[in-house]
Amino acid sequence: MSVAFYFDENAEASIASGLRRRGVEVLTVQEDGRSGLSDPQVLDRATELGRVLFTRDDDLLAEARRRQTEGNAFAGVVYAHKLNATVGDCVRDLEMIAEVADAEYFDSRVEYLPM
Repeated sequence: MSVAFYFDENAEASIASGLRRRGVEVLTVQEDGRSGLSDPQVLDRATELGRVLFTRDDDLLAEARRRQTEGNAFAGVVYAHKLNATVGDCVRDLEMIAEVADAEYFDSRVEYLPM
């Protein structure tokens, strides 16, 4: 699998667990010892690690959009609103992304779930 994910604090642990059972590489902010970082810092950390950020946080989505507008590069964001995408939707779609996409596709992109 060519896409590895970085989960912010708003992403459910059940999604990370479901993906790991399917062989998808996931690192959470908590596991990385970065709990409490601001949204810009979380996005910077994901970029530093070369991981696509998965979030359910509207504010983090706004930060990604701001960077797109200003031309500031980042590793990419996958966003799923809690009312529009179930845990199962997220696991299914993120697994598919990990299997078929490459990290370069996500450079400074925002993708939305469900697909």
